[in-house]
Amino acid sequence: MPNRDLLQTGWMTQTYDVVVIGAGPAGENVADYAIRGSQRTALLVERELIGGECSYYACMPSKALLRPLDVKAAAEHLAGLPDTIPLDIPALLARRDSWVSGYDDSGQAAWAESAGIDVARGTARLVGERRIRVVGPDGEREVEARHAVVIATGSVPIVPAAFAEVHPWTSRDATGIVEVPESIAVVGGGVVAVEACAWLSALGARVTLLVRGDRVLRRFEPFASALVTDGLRRSGVDVQLGARVGSATRPDASDTGLGRVHGGTVHLEVDGRIHDFAEVLVATGRHPATSELGLETIGLTPELFARADQRPDWLYAVGDASGDAPLTHWGKYVARLVGDRIASRAEGRPDPQVPVAVPVPQVVFTDPQVATAGFSEADAVAADLSVECVEVPLTSASGFGLLRDDAAGTAKLVFEAGSGRLVGATFAGPEVAELIHAATVAIVARLTADQLWHAVPSYPTASEVWLRLLEAYRTR
Repeated sequence: MPNRDLLQTGWMTQTYDVVVIGAGPAGENVADYAIRGSQRTALLVERELIGGECSYYACMPSKALLRPLDVKAAAEHLAGLPDTIPLDIPALLARRDSWVSGYDDSGQAAWAESAGIDVARGTARLVGERRIRVVGPDGEREVEARHAVVIATGSVPIVPAAFAEVHPWTSRDATGIVEVPESIAVVGGGVVAVEACAWLSALGARVTLLVRGDRVLRRFEPFASALVTDGLRRSGVDVQLGARVGSATRPDASDTGLGRVHGGTVHLEVDGRIHDFAEVLVATGRHPATSELGLETIGLTPELFARADQRPDWLYAVGDASGDAPLTHWGKYVARLVGDRIASRAEGRPDPQVPVAVPVPQVVFTDPQVATAGFSEADAVAADLSVECVEVPLTSASGFGLLRDDAAGTAKLVFEAGSGRLVGATFAGPEVAELIHAATVAIVARLTADQLWHAVPSYPTASEVWLRLLEAYRTR
């Protein structure tokens, strides 16, 4: 079947094997894997840009902004290179624009066509069992799914009521920055907040990070939180822990466009006092975008939909919409599993087997970076898992010290007591993003410290820290 835009061709009701609502990375992957190598048909429905949040407003633009800053910081801390390397701000923003394809999704649409996936641009709602109504600028149509409907609508930012009238920046404005505000308050202490602080400060904004809790990145190991806080403060960010944010007012607040200052000065109440900022970025979390899907037509609420055991066997959820870890790589992984399951059931085969425990890896691209997989010590204890932990400085690996003259950081492994099986890892320091996959592989393979002892790291590389960690475990 030729790939065509459902709404623009004026088709009547169509039947597909699989209908996917949401064409972000998870939606694209589930559609692809559900029909790959077969005669099955799939439809992707997207109301914004094909490729989703990650491609245009999250992962890709944020890392396009952050990577040059990493290189700049490393170069400035290596003898033989200039102590200060100027930042070309227009070139940095142009790099971001290149990585988001100028907010043009024609390349993603071409990929869908090459994969044999049809695309409908518009808003989709369930109107009954396996039936979806799509409403777009060119009309309204109904489609039906033979085998599966997949919800891949992603998530939306949580904007507290106190900020509703001031048109605050969200993560989209931060990654799509066009006008650099003279000063900006960043409300939140999670990954979006700390990463945004890094590039906002580098671009010249005076940044104040307002964290309600007693540390940033509260779900990570405490040493990672402390290292990131120190790094932010060194870069000029005013990190305020235990901050209580109250009212927010702003004259002439308006939606002036992506990444542009949204009005006059923001008057923000912090710990009972009013502080003025040119802009405010609200990074207080996200929630699944499932409230407008027509779930009630099949007897579900968003709360019931969040439970896989409450969904009918033809209805799936992937990515942020599922309530799982809101990470693109995790959403794509689950989407591949779901796509394979749909294909297997369509062909009358058993469901594919999946490992019992698969760790969720994550990297925070601050300076220093933080990389994790599996359990932190606190998470393991909360799960009633008896563990033994070892922790060493990253500088115990000779190769790590070669990365930067001021290299510093910490590595920690979490082992199951008794078996010695690796169940968690955290690294915090420069360039540690490239260390974490080894931990992910080891956890999935259920490797023990004794087995890892025979995985010899190359010298002199940062991965030699694995040897130091295992030595610490053997001599604990």
